[in-house]
Amino acid sequence: MRNENTPIWPWLLGIVLIGGVAFLLLRDRVGGDAPTPAAAAAVPARDVPAVAPAVPAADATAPVQHPLQDALAADPALPALAASDDAAWQALGTLFPGQQALAPLLRDYLIARLVTQVDVLDRRSVPPTALAMRPLPGTLQVEARDGARYIAAGNAQRYAPYVAAFTDADADALARAYVRFYPLIQQAYADLGHREAYFNDRLVAVIDHLLQTPQPARPLAVVEDARGRQRFADADLQARSVGQKALLRLDLEQQRAVMQQLRALRAAITRG
Repeated sequence: MRNENTPIWPWLLGIVLIGGVAFLLLRDRVGGDAPTPAAAAAVPARDVPAVAPAVPAADATAPVQHPLQDALAADPALPALAASDDAAWQALGTLFPGQQALAPLLRDYLIARLVTQVDVLDRRSVPPTALAMRPLPGTLQVEARDGARYIAAGNAQRYAPYVAAFTDADADALARAYVRFYPLIQQAYADLGHREAYFNDRLVAVIDHLLQTPQPARPLAVVEDARGRQRFADADLQARSVGQKALLRLDLEQQRAVMQQLRALRAAITRG
């Protein structure tokens, strides 16, 4: 049970982890259609919304499938969505000395960016405005063997700090954080144009989609296209969504650990 004397802002960690785990890997651009770093680096003016709708929204009112029955009453300490960044990052800095796990995150419009990330994880491409991450340190490693090219096993070390930050977290604590910040999350989702939709239903649907990711034996073969981009050699893997392809970049142990945590999170936010 959360201590009510505990400052609210450190619990933003749950939103960061729920929203960001798969996109920490997208910037390696294996099999995906993420924009180049130059395109993603453009920062909108401060008075312009940072995140545009991924698709035009025309949601009809639909029954809520997964209501958050334990949602707390509005918390007077909860800031306005537009004013949430500074306090969030101050608290996150105290939780992560050196901020290694959080270093790739962009610091402005944080909740809105992460809501958008969740909303596009089951699609085959992402717009530049959907990215909430800078490129990971280093570059994707590919190794040649027996006339073919494979994602090198060494990439697992690059991903390890981010995977560990997600999988080591307590799923129930993450769910409590998510519930407490849900008013801002729902507002950000409505701002994308989904004014009649319930974000928790969307999150559960995206988690279910990620849990359908296959678990092929590693290493996975890749091929280089005419623009020098690496693509999965397997046509079925190449045709999958950005979220599933992000999980496929992990080694098999990491992928299974992330999927186990996703199951735990799903249970926590649908408990009712």
